[in-house]
Amino acid sequence: MDDGATKQADEVAHALSVADALGKTSNNTSSGFQNITDGLRELDMDNYDEEEDGIELFSTGLGDTFYPSNDMDPYLKDEDDDDEEEIEDMTIKPSDAVIVCARSEDDVWILEESDNGDPNIYVHHDIIIPAFPLSTAWLDCPLKGGDKGNFIAVSSMEPAIEIWDLDLIDEVQPFVVLGGIAKEKKRGKKISVQYKKDSHTDSVLGLAWNKEYRNILASASADKSVKIWDVATGKCDITMEHHTDKARIMLCPGVVQAVEWNRHAPQVLLSGSFDHTVVMRDGRIPSHPGYKWSVMADVESLAWDPHTEHSFVVSLEDGTVQGFDIRAAKSDPTSGSKPSFTLHAHDKAVCTVSYNPSVPNLLATGSTDKMVKLWDLSNNQPSCVASKNPNAGAVFSISFSEDSPLLLAIGGSKGRLELWDTLSDAGVARRFGNYSNRRVNAAVTAEP
Repeated sequence: MDDGATKQADEVAHALSVADALGKTSNNTSSGFQNITDGLRELDMDNYDEEEDGIELFSTGLGDTFYPSNDMDPYLKDEDDDDEEEIEDMTIKPSDAVIVCARSEDDVWILEESDNGDPNIYVHHDIIIPAFPLSTAWLDCPLKGGDKGNFIAVSSMEPAIEIWDLDLIDEVQPFVVLGGIAKEKKRGKKISVQYKKDSHTDSVLGLAWNKEYRNILASASADKSVKIWDVATGKCDITMEHHTDKARIMLCPGVVQAVEWNRHAPQVLLSGSFDHTVVMRDGRIPSHPGYKWSVMADVESLAWDPHTEHSFVVSLEDGTVQGFDIRAAKSDPTSGSKPSFTLHAHDKAVCTVSYNPSVPNLLATGSTDKMVKLWDLSNNQPSCVASKNPNAGAVFSISFSEDSPLLLAIGGSKGRLELWDTLSDAGVARRFGNYSNRRVNAAVTAEP
């Protein structure tokens, strides 16, 4: 035995003798000391460094067990629960409402109904877009094959229109790009821009998807043109330049602000401009000049009444909303028919309007005066049913849900999504409450 082992054995023997002495002299004070000697002997300090068979290195000595899979390990149950919760959050259920909210980043929100009936809203995923969004349009176009699609068209201050696949998570580039810049050349202090064939040459301010012809998308631009695109081929089929600004010089003369397809006559397109006109064109007859209405101020937005093919409303920069009946239209471009009604809806510009797709005569308006109002348009005699400040800032976009008819999505200058269950208002419940018995299962869009 070497010197180290001899020294260790002596130390152990000395400790045992001391413990034995302590045990003998302390019997009257505490019975616990008597167990020290037995405890040290049981540890067998002489053979401390020798491992016994069946004892694993790094074992706790508590009978550690090897589990073939994480599913069988009880200590990993919490982690599995987290994974299951994440999978559940990413799964879109039939009872969920999907809301696309465009801002400096494009977010896809889920509104679900909890077990107790209370709504729960959260971000499902987000899409980073390269420029500030100006308009969106959801597309049910089967660009990847099959019968259906789930895409969002986004326009911005750029001349290009990007179409993103909403079924992809962490998407890094659009599925399709319509138009845009082909190349730029810098010549001294000047930059020469070459655009793609048939592209817009300025910001795209409005988009409208055709629900009947699902591959067709219309766009309105600050370059004074309206274009009709085939998103399946990525090409522009028709370019219309029927808007000008002859009345006065403005910052953006002749800007075409909004476009909207007629649900009942899907080839008919409505467009409104900063030139104080609204024009209706038939895509089947591109050579026809269409029909024109004059309005009192810059056009902010417009919408066809989904419950009749003859009526539409247009909202204006001066806070008014006007309704028109196309049956009174005249083909003479120098004159326009009188409106069915003129409504002084807000104190400032009415940036957005939304007809309720399920409730006849119910129109929502949103304004830079930070208010959202609901109107009953029965008999062309508008009456205010409810009004609310949704705390969204200046209101830029509103949209009723298709299948939860009294749910309204709101986007504004504060950059966050707001939802208004309009049925919670007593006036709405009293007048339109019989339309509230349908469950949530919708896609709506809003652009703060």
